[in-house]
Amino acid sequence: MALPFRFGVNLLVAGPAEEWRAKCRRAEELGYDVILVPDHLGMVAPFPALVAAAGATERPRLGTFVLNAGFWNPALLAREVATTDALTGGRLELGLGTGYVQAEHDTAGLPYGSPRERVDHLLRTVEELSRLLADGPRVPLLIGANGDRMLRLTAEHADIAAFTGARPVPGSTTGTLEPLTPEELDERVAAYHRLAAGRPGPAELNLLVQVVAITDDPAAALQPLLTRQPQLTVDQALELPLVLAGSLEEIVGQVRAARERYGFTYFTVLEPNMEPFGQVIEALRAE
Repeated sequence: MALPFRFGVNLLVAGPAEEWRAKCRRAEELGYDVILVPDHLGMVAPFPALVAAAGATERPRLGTFVLNAGFWNPALLAREVATTDALTGGRLELGLGTGYVQAEHDTAGLPYGSPRERVDHLLRTVEELSRLLADGPRVPLLIGANGDRMLRLTAEHADIAAFTGARPVPGSTTGTLEPLTPEELDERVAAYHRLAAGRPGPAELNLLVQVVAITDDPAAALQPLLTRQPQLTVDQALELPLVLAGSLEEIVGQVRAARERYGFTYFTVLEPNMEPFGQVIEALRAE
């Protein structure tokens, strides 16, 4: 039986206190179940932003999407997690990933490491957090994954398996991504399920949606994406799992189709798409 839908918004832009609180309240009004923050230099600092979001809202859970494990010492991270969970009334959901932007590590003066070293560090972080936080309330764990080893780690440890629908461009130091085709995402989700076959219960599957465009001219709405991804045709872009474009009714159908095809029940959008996707949430819950 499918899990119920959940919807999250990843808030990227910092601001003065009242502006931040108003934005969080608006996310709650629109029906989002989770208010999320990223872990990139130049964006919001994750944990103080979530504590402020908790003070402005009542219902949504609060999460990191996702922490760059390379920025964090596990013992210090455990302190942040325990304190933030307490100050948010137990509403924290912890999202972790290896990090994929080498330039940010260089700016911070932190080692970036090989893919294997980054996964090793994430695994150590997960294991240390489990040990250090064993005596407190259990914080749900989300892990963002794509490669085989990361999918195995996710299958073994995460309550929520997050898929970006994209992969880093080889050789990019700035975090440039290229989208996965529907068939490639089919294969990644199937690989996860094989690795998760021994789990005692199913994990929640999350998809990060990059584009939400309620429009009667999807081709025009997708021009910014096509400029960044010139290898794609309009038809190919419209088929991408990370794109929701068309009429409101068509997008509602696309969300339902993603649940049917891939098993996604938890959908995250980026801050610029918060308002239009709020219409999608309302339409789905009205059915």
